[in-house]
Amino acid sequence: MMDRRPRRVPVLDRRRLGVLLHLSSLPGDGPHGTLGPDARRFVDVLASAGASVWQVLPLGPPAGGSPYNSLSAHAGDPGFIDLPDLALHGLVDRGAAQAAMIDVSARPALLQSAYSRFVETAGAAWQAQWADFQARHHEWLTDYCIFECVRAEQGGAPWWQWPAALRDRDAQVLARYAQSRACAVAAFAQFIFFQQWQALRDYASSRGVRFFGDMPMFMAEDSADVWAHRELFVLNADGHPEIVAGVPPDYFSAQGQRWGNPHYRWEHMAADGFAWWRKRVMTQRELFDWLRIDHFRGFVAAWAIPAAAQTAASGQWMAVPGDALLAALEDALGDLPLIAEDLGIITDDVLALRDRYDLPGMRVLQFGFDGDPHSPHLPHNYATNSVAYTGTHDNDTTSGWYGALDARARAIVRDYLPDAEADPAWAMLRTVTASVARFAVIPWQDVLGLGSDARMNTPGMSAGNWRFRFRWEDVPDGTLARLAHLAFLYGRARPAG
Repeated sequence: MMDRRPRRVPVLDRRRLGVLLHLSSLPGDGPHGTLGPDARRFVDVLASAGASVWQVLPLGPPAGGSPYNSLSAHAGDPGFIDLPDLALHGLVDRGAAQAAMIDVSARPALLQSAYSRFVETAGAAWQAQWADFQARHHEWLTDYCIFECVRAEQGGAPWWQWPAALRDRDAQVLARYAQSRACAVAAFAQFIFFQQWQALRDYASSRGVRFFGDMPMFMAEDSADVWAHRELFVLNADGHPEIVAGVPPDYFSAQGQRWGNPHYRWEHMAADGFAWWRKRVMTQRELFDWLRIDHFRGFVAAWAIPAAAQTAASGQWMAVPGDALLAALEDALGDLPLIAEDLGIITDDVLALRDRYDLPGMRVLQFGFDGDPHSPHLPHNYATNSVAYTGTHDNDTTSGWYGALDARARAIVRDYLPDAEADPAWAMLRTVTASVARFAVIPWQDVLGLGSDARMNTPGMSAGNWRFRFRWEDVPDGTLARLAHLAFLYGRARPAG
């Protein structure tokens, strides 16, 4: 393949400081954070701290607890909708909206009422936005809404257990669902999610803050995309995966990780120029300024595990046409605002693909203290074209991580960071912020200096994850000014003017 034109890497337009916090971790009245006032307050916090990027985890409706296992490649999680905002627009009563924020079971009825009032009272401009939303997203929206309606009707049963006409997508049966009120309400919920997200994004832009999203490599088996596009996935006649995704034994797990997601039929995807992927990335670009490709090494080779296997140890690498995929995305979308999650078992061909498209890679300081001075995760080895972290959502918090180290490992850390013993989180934070990496991202837990009880995810553990939430009273006095000073000191603060 001939060399492609030189690229400008949008995420590295200047030195930036970002903070990693998922929406679900925001304070608020409900069981998790939403797109409401606390989200805007957090934007204000970032701006005052000199940060210009807010990184979040995937925003899709989760098939279980994990945001990386979504019911849709395109939809937003309706659980993030700020219901009191609907009251401000006259679509629901304020008291009912506030009650439904706390009582999740009341949300469906409230959204139905909001939809009815919207149809009856919305002005021409809002109705036009509704029509435009449906037209722009019709290629995925109808399938997703039918999927949600049938799934609810079937008591949450996975699609392969549905009656045959629904499982196998009988056109006449699906047409009846597509015209139903329940399907219209599901579409309306997506409209509200996208509107509220855009309002938050516009507010953030006014404060100099941009959004950095996250796109999982694979889809949940029980998802609208697998149900609607079975030909694109390696499934048997019953709709079950023949091979499933995961990773071999690594830093996080001695047995590897068996994620259970179906693999793609890449030859089918390539036949239409990777249309499914192009549409997926276009939707994400509506939401984010930049996008992290989770498990980027899967664009070169993916770990394929026999579906009957209980662990990932019996898998093998399966080649993936990542070069052709990225070329198709670039041809369709122009410069790719992508960051490669290039952690784990990374081979030279993965690095070559990343560099061919000038994609920034990731560096995680917690991974750097194995005694090897040539570790790519130590700041003196960082490349400018990279995104540097103290840790990610899959790591323990830095305070928790340091507290669990043995004496020898602590000595290695202190040798590199003499002030680590007194304040490990801020010693690491300062080092990452000072590094040559053009983009530095700090988990909010590390900014607050929180311990292991604030960890977001432990890979390989099926319970206890994704529950972290902070309280505004958790933010110590002077923390934001301290972070703002580092952002200024190391050239990452928002330029004047």
